[in-house]
Amino acid sequence: MATVSAARREWAEGDRRFAEATRDPSDADALHAQRDAVLEELRRRLGPTFTLAELADAYASSERWLREVVEERAPSRNWARTVSLAGDAAFHAYSRQAQDYAP
Repeated sequence: MATVSAARREWAEGDRRFAEATRDPSDADALHAQRDAVLEELRRRLGPTFTLAELADAYASSERWLREVVEERAPSRNWARTVSLAGDAAFHAYSRQAQDYAP
């Protein structure tokens, strides 16, 4: 369960940083496109029924596929620099749909 707790903290911090970064209109569209691409991939990989532990497992192995998804579906100027930020924000948003989600 420590893995889930640690992942949730990382997702929440990433979501906070994502919200800050999207205040800049020059970056907002690209960041939202990246986050949406990751959300789409999470839906494909996990489906609509999943637990926080399953999501944390996906997060633990996400580094490689996050880069591939963003590069393929939402590349932008400096996308490699912001991919982890968009990924954390996507995992944070998707976690709210977990069967065992509790704030």
